Amino acid sequence: MRESMLIAVGSLNEAKIEGVRRGFRKIFHNMDISVVGISVKGLPPQPIGWRETLRGAVIRGLKAIETFEDPDYGVGVEAGLIPLYGTISGYMDTQICAIVDRDMKVSIGTCMLFEFPPIVVDAVISGRVEESETVFEEISGIERIGEGMGAIGLLSRGVVSRSDLTEQAVIAALIPRVRPDLYPRNKMPSAKALL
Repeated sequence: MRESMLIAVGSLNEAKIEGVRRGFRKIFHNMDISVVGISVKGLPPQPIGWRETLRGAVIRGLKAIETFEDPDYGVGVEAGLIPLYGTISGYMDTQICAIVDRDMKVSIGTCMLFEFPPIVVDAVISGRVEESETVFEEISGIERIGEGMGAIGLLSRGVVSRSDLTEQAVIAALIPRVRPDLYPRNKMPSAKALL
């Protein structure tokens, strides 16, 4: 039986890296989990919609698994605004996690969805700002809020952090991998197909 696992993350954001570490450790609690991150360039600053957000997560996971020597998985986590009926602003924020294995098969998961304040959504959708983080920094006075508690930490008054959201998304994306009896591997999409 294997005793250790190397996970490569397509981000240098410490909140994401910590969430990935916690998610893998909860699922593979008997293994030594090492998590390393890389910088990924060239992605849109604030994905809008399911496809764009998923695409960012898959690209991050692919870059991670291709950059490091022999990782077990490449993990991409991307936060995006998803249009949803019945919401205050018309959008909800979520993180999509794409876990890419050595055969380039992908499993995905998300965290809970929650609403950004309308002033944040309006600023992003109108193009006034490139990233929601800009408005959250203005509201909170906290620089680089996305690398710490995140918007969710501010909005939930510290009940939930960005690392918590990443952990949720990672655990959701690992479910098909830890229950192959219920999720046939041949049904798992390839990274190429998703891009």
